[in-house]
Amino acid sequence: MPQHFPRCQIVPLAAHQVSIQIDGEEKLRWNAGRDYPRPFFFPFNGPSGHSLTRIGHPGAPNHDHHQSVWFAHNKVLGIDFWANTSLATIRQKEWLVYEDGEEQAILAMLLTWHDGHEPKPLLEQEVIAIVRPGPGKGETLLELQNEFRPTAESLEFQQTNFGFLAVRVAKSIAEHFGGGQLTNSEGLVGEKDASGKPNIFGKPARWMDYSGPVPGGKTEGITYFDHPSNFSYPSSWHVREDGWMGCSVCMRRPVATTKKEPLRLRFLLHAHSGAADVDRSNRVANEFGSWPRFEIVRSSKKHQHYETRVTGQTGDR
Repeated sequence: MPQHFPRCQIVPLAAHQVSIQIDGEEKLRWNAGRDYPRPFFFPFNGPSGHSLTRIGHPGAPNHDHHQSVWFAHNKVLGIDFWANTSLATIRQKEWLVYEDGEEQAILAMLLTWHDGHEPKPLLEQEVIAIVRPGPGKGETLLELQNEFRPTAESLEFQQTNFGFLAVRVAKSIAEHFGGGQLTNSEGLVGEKDASGKPNIFGKPARWMDYSGPVPGGKTEGITYFDHPSNFSYPSSWHVREDGWMGCSVCMRRPVATTKKEPLRLRFLLHAHSGAADVDRSNRVANEFGSWPRFEIVRSSKKHQHYETRVTGQTGDR
């Protein structure tokens, strides 16, 4: 029987590593081993095949928790799930779905958040990662749909700049260490203005872009999109000239998640060619706002426990 190889594929590698590939090329990799306090995506490759992210800060050893693209939060019931100095950990309990396809590949996993003392986790995080070819040649779209479910009746994520989805760009793309530039949806450029006052930092925006030089004399970058269904949209952003950006959904206020109404957050990362392009990013943002939300359901297919299903909704407020 002739075999069909979908354009977008999920390829498990060693234990706790999964390669996500488009047209036979690895675009990113999910790492869920226990040698780090939490899982993360690395590399996240641009169109030229070079990673647009890195592990750790180029000049600060106390920032080794900056693991390329990762989930974390600084204050969960007063517990630090952000820094590596904390006993708190985030672990992958199980993978749920590997789905290949012509238009997209879907990787879904269940994560558990542990305070470092009690064996029972504080909460579960269901992640659905949808990887699609981007609008330009060799570009990649990584959508991350998250549902946070407490093991108690409710749980509060406290006010902080740090959480939930963090991105550390490659050294060459950072404004300070390389030749890169921060740009947001409101037309602002750079972490600070000419006088040294905050420019982009702390300001609300629909998306944030970090672009700069990569090997081979090219310019590439990552545009990071907030979703209209997120409770803080348009969220404030924690960004730094040293190569860091995060959509700080709890910068202005805390948020609770309950068993009855779990917190849902959606984000999109676009690995693109060229410098920041406002028109391109606005088009992608508009498309992202209309994409449906997925859910994990029991599968009736033979030898398959779960599958994804479109809910018909773009999100929840």
